[in-house]
Amino acid sequence: MQEQEFRYRQVEKQIMALISAEAIRPGDKLPSLRRLSRQLTVSISTVSQAYLELEKKGVIASRERSGFFLAPRALQIPAPPSRPRPALIPTVGTRSGLIQQVLKALGNKELLPFGVVCPAKELLPAKTLARLLNNSLRSNPAQALDYAPVAGDTELRRQIALRALEAGISVTPEEILITSGAMEGLAIALRALTKPGDNVLIQSPSYFCFLQLLENCGLRAIEIPSSTSGIDPLDVERAIDRFDIRAAILVPNFNNPDSSFSPDSTKNELVRLLAERRIPLVEDDVYGDLFFTDKRPSTCKTYDRNGEVIYCSSFSKTIAPGYRIGWMIPGRHFDKALDLKTTTNICTATPNQMAIAAFLREGYYERHLRRLRSAIHNQIEALLPSLHRHFPAETRAGFPEGGASVWVELPDKIDAVDYFYKAREMGIGLAPGPIFSTQDKYNNFIRLSCTGIWNDEMEEGIRKLGQLAKKWL
Repeated sequence: MQEQEFRYRQVEKQIMALISAEAIRPGDKLPSLRRLSRQLTVSISTVSQAYLELEKKGVIASRERSGFFLAPRALQIPAPPSRPRPALIPTVGTRSGLIQQVLKALGNKELLPFGVVCPAKELLPAKTLARLLNNSLRSNPAQALDYAPVAGDTELRRQIALRALEAGISVTPEEILITSGAMEGLAIALRALTKPGDNVLIQSPSYFCFLQLLENCGLRAIEIPSSTSGIDPLDVERAIDRFDIRAAILVPNFNNPDSSFSPDSTKNELVRLLAERRIPLVEDDVYGDLFFTDKRPSTCKTYDRNGEVIYCSSFSKTIAPGYRIGWMIPGRHFDKALDLKTTTNICTATPNQMAIAAFLREGYYERHLRRLRSAIHNQIEALLPSLHRHFPAETRAGFPEGGASVWVELPDKIDAVDYFYKAREMGIGLAPGPIFSTQDKYNNFIRLSCTGIWNDEMEEGIRKLGQLAKKWL
């Protein structure tokens, strides 16, 4: 079944590549099932399934006794030509109130889930994790009730160390600290590196919980622009030349919200630049496993030679959001991070650690990731043509190489915050652009999360959002 799914998805990708290259234009007839099956050396049923999925997404349309044709508005909307550049000044976040409004979507089943990045329950390994958790409780009931080591369950840290090799990170289990989600790791890192009033370098747009964390810690943000090609080391150099920066929080792999991606050469240069100034880099890599290419991307930690990169990640975006299992590799700051973990919550929940360790050890994670990545990629492939069909012509959104969200630029006249509240009244969640910066930026941007299974309800939701956008014009 998984092999068949992989094959039809490959056929889909090949057709979408031809569409993107304009080798197939709106109104053109697609090859017949039999002809394409011969050309690609796959079964007719595989081609049929690929066509069916593309038809569901509105990319192609079938005509009785005539075959399949590229739909008139099947092309994806173009990416934004440029993005607002933040002013290079220290700023203090003031978005907590609006952020709390957005976070009300957590657990709210009445809202269409475009607002919060949380995998759909149908995509999570609930039964497998429940079985593994029960097995752990039966075989080690005393261990499950006891405190775990402050640094975390030994087997879980061993499994994470083995998996880290795929991201180009060589680490021992003893160098890993288990946290309650990646956010605890980021909070520990900032507490270890800074004091109130310090400057912290971040990219813009940036995950709103980062900004809220900086605000709560009394820190000032120095924002540098993020683009489709990721972070520009020249922007980092300008910032560190001008300001006394105590730490940097960067997301080189599929930044939330814009899914920007920094190539290996950029990551290497970022590590070098910051290491020369002895500025610690806090790297958030929660989306690193959600890539749509053939290979998992490397990390900044891959190029760390001095222990100055504090690496943070979690399983919240891939396996189990509610288990709150994250981890960090603090490098030379390990002792301080361990001390802060001890005085924060002693340790992360023991049974959850045991279940996730078993999930990794028994080989479930890779199979689960393939299915999850395919579903997210599939939803994005459906979402972008839907935006093209229903939204104003001035709307812009690019196709990301990974991650779980699409960053949408609406026409200038649309106020994203007002748009957010009106969409919520319609039962649709989304995240307004202004919460992703401490400055007055992204007022006509929204983030749409793509962690579900595309269906008619989602298509209808995008249609309603498009109608709402058109009313502004």
